[in-house]
Amino acid sequence: MSSVDDSIRTLLLLMPRLVGRAKRAKIPDELAGMSLAPRHLSLFAYLLFDGPLGVNDLAERLEVTPATVSLMVGELSRKGILERREDPEDRRRAIVTLSETHRDAIDAWLARSARAWREALAPLTDTERALFVKTLKTYEDAI
Repeated sequence: MSSVDDSIRTLLLLMPRLVGRAKRAKIPDELAGMSLAPRHLSLFAYLLFDGPLGVNDLAERLEVTPATVSLMVGELSRKGILERREDPEDRRRAIVTLSETHRDAIDAWLARSARAWREALAPLTDTERALFVKTLKTYEDAI
């Protein structure tokens, strides 16, 4: 077997375990019962790290339609997790942000994964980190 085949074998065995662990990540008690799932984590991460964003900006980053984001934002706004407000510069545009009430719980939910990534990526050089991220994106695109 080639070293590429060995790496593929290792990754094919590793990826389902990684996905399984991500799906089992405990939702903070404060957010339990709100029907949240790992699919919400990307939305939360953008709002946590990048601050308030418009629906179209979120849709572009999440690579989904604005209608999909609007539905998610509507659902999460009704639960008090997100806040949607009018853009003062363009009243047709909605700005979405995390509710201050739930910001700490969402941060805690994401923190475990962020710590794990920091531990894995910190020993790498900037070039190695860039290659790793590029490789994951290439895999995502190919699959």
